[in-house]
Amino acid sequence: MSYALSGLASRKRSGSEDSWSSSEGRDASMLNVETAGIVATSRSGASTTSTASDEGVVLEASRHNTAEKPPNNKEKGRRRKSVQIIIEESGKKGRYTLTADDPEFQDIVRSSIEREASKLSGKSRNRFRDLVFTRQFTTFDRQNPRGAHSPFYGFFTLFWLAMALLLVKIAANNWRNQGSVFGRAEILHLMVDRDLMVMILTDGGMAFSTVFGLVLQRAIARGYLTWGGAGWIIQSLWEVFFVVSVISVSFYREWSWTHTVFIVLHVFVLLMKQHSYSFYNGYLSRVYRRRKLLEQKLEQLEEMEAQETPGDTSPTPPTEEAISATGMDGASPSTKLHHRRSIGPKYSTNFSKEQSEIATMAKAIEAREPLNAEQIQAFTRGLETEITILDEELRGKCTTTGNCYPNNLTLPNFIDWTCLPTLVYELEYPRQDHINWWYVAEKAAATLGVIWIMIIISQAYIYPVVIEVVRQKEAGLTLDQRWKELPWVVSDMLFPLLLEQLLAWYVIWECLLNVLAELTRFADRGFYGDWWNSVSWDQYARDWNRPVHNFLLRHVYHSSISAFHLSKMGATFVTFLLSAVVHELLMFCLFKKVRGYLFALQLSQIPLAALSKTRVMRGRDTLGNIIFWVGLFIGPSLITGLYLIV
Repeated sequence: MSYALSGLASRKRSGSEDSWSSSEGRDASMLNVETAGIVATSRSGASTTSTASDEGVVLEASRHNTAEKPPNNKEKGRRRKSVQIIIEESGKKGRYTLTADDPEFQDIVRSSIEREASKLSGKSRNRFRDLVFTRQFTTFDRQNPRGAHSPFYGFFTLFWLAMALLLVKIAANNWRNQGSVFGRAEILHLMVDRDLMVMILTDGGMAFSTVFGLVLQRAIARGYLTWGGAGWIIQSLWEVFFVVSVISVSFYREWSWTHTVFIVLHVFVLLMKQHSYSFYNGYLSRVYRRRKLLEQKLEQLEEMEAQETPGDTSPTPPTEEAISATGMDGASPSTKLHHRRSIGPKYSTNFSKEQSEIATMAKAIEAREPLNAEQIQAFTRGLETEITILDEELRGKCTTTGNCYPNNLTLPNFIDWTCLPTLVYELEYPRQDHINWWYVAEKAAATLGVIWIMIIISQAYIYPVVIEVVRQKEAGLTLDQRWKELPWVVSDMLFPLLLEQLLAWYVIWECLLNVLAELTRFADRGFYGDWWNSVSWDQYARDWNRPVHNFLLRHVYHSSISAFHLSKMGATFVTFLLSAVVHELLMFCLFKKVRGYLFALQLSQIPLAALSKTRVMRGRDTLGNIIFWVGLFIGPSLITGLYLIV
């Protein structure tokens, strides 16, 4: 059974954008709605209504959702008569919280909101893709109703029980062989014996230096620079300097791999945060300048006197199509706001080169060409409508005008953004009402505990293999002799590296990001999807790391299309290429040599993703999932073995 959102009605504007905000996660369980109710209609035509006033959003069931995958035979046979929906007061006048635990309902509501937002904003090649942030929990979070009642919850318990027994086994072997349950703890000594404070100070200085983006944006907002001129060039050069200088410090200090991994990963996180903050605010600065220019033109137009008969040089009056498109037919700008696209580029500030109705009006006003009363009235309505459109763009996701551009360019806002567990900058995000400190303590303890487990597994099963390969190289074994050892090295690290990969993912995307989200009251916990069910590599790339995926989607994929006019295929290739370069750079920092193994395997995901869409693989989800897990199982140990041996 599938649903389609047939309409969004009676949204309260009161100077604010829709409060439906969101990332592309699929597991939303709570939505902030400015409407008062929901009407759910079943296939049979009967309806269940929950309303608090006459306003509402209509959710209509259809035979299938054309934007989604058609239901399979099992889904067709499973027809539910109702879906439980809870609507609670949010504490703010006219706003309510909708809660629905049903996964199908959540998926369809999110996709419907995104489609509606796409219709409202037009289907032009926007500079920035509009993401939607909603209230939701991660899959393995105990707060998630779906996770707590999952039929596979017992396997989650079994996994951690197995981890506990594994640690007991390792401790017993260490006690028997070395007289200590901790063994020699070489990895722990690598982490704490040398340059620990230097690394912490470097990390702090690195985070503090990101305030450069705030300083630059404030200078642009005050008119000292323009983003379209020198602004974006200065920011880009700073980002290059930022990455190169931090990586150079790690090389100069000859840090161990533990320090290097932490610093390099954090430098790229801060790089993406700076880029998103600066380029989005830079775009808004151009919108802000355009609005100011149009306001100036509107003031000039008000000072002009209407001519009874236009001269020969007067501009041609707007056509009926232009009047209808720009809201000049007598209707108020707010009425036409969501039934049209902006008459010109929202960020253009050069009316002499711009080809649009607004540019024509601006040039006519600037030239002081004689206009009759009808033309002045039409020009006034067109300019006011365009200014209203730009006001909405500057407001973004803000539910109040207090944080819209340029009011958001403050140090508290920047610090708050730096701490948020997202890489895509927005003016406002859905927030929780309070912090659950017991939850913070629970997740913080889990973070430290999982890191400790990873250290013990690395010490027991990975470190000895690495040391043996290094010893063989130092002993003078030829490359041919070392090649013969590759299969054994790969087999020895298969299970430990797969386990480390799973634990590293869990500690970052389930534990650490949830700690940051709780401390910042960040409500959208859609940090990952069910990537373990992936049937193709492009699905895995979308689901296993949603924050980075959203960043690449907005600032690489869609920016490549809008700024460089690439095709979708070209933008996809550029996105994978950039990801491959960054992964190979991490390998270079770790092994101090360039081999390109990881770079090649990253790019191989493009043909593999294309293969999954062919007739041979289409519909064979089990086979696709097997191929995915085989690659995830063998890939890390194969790559590590290649970099160690060659």
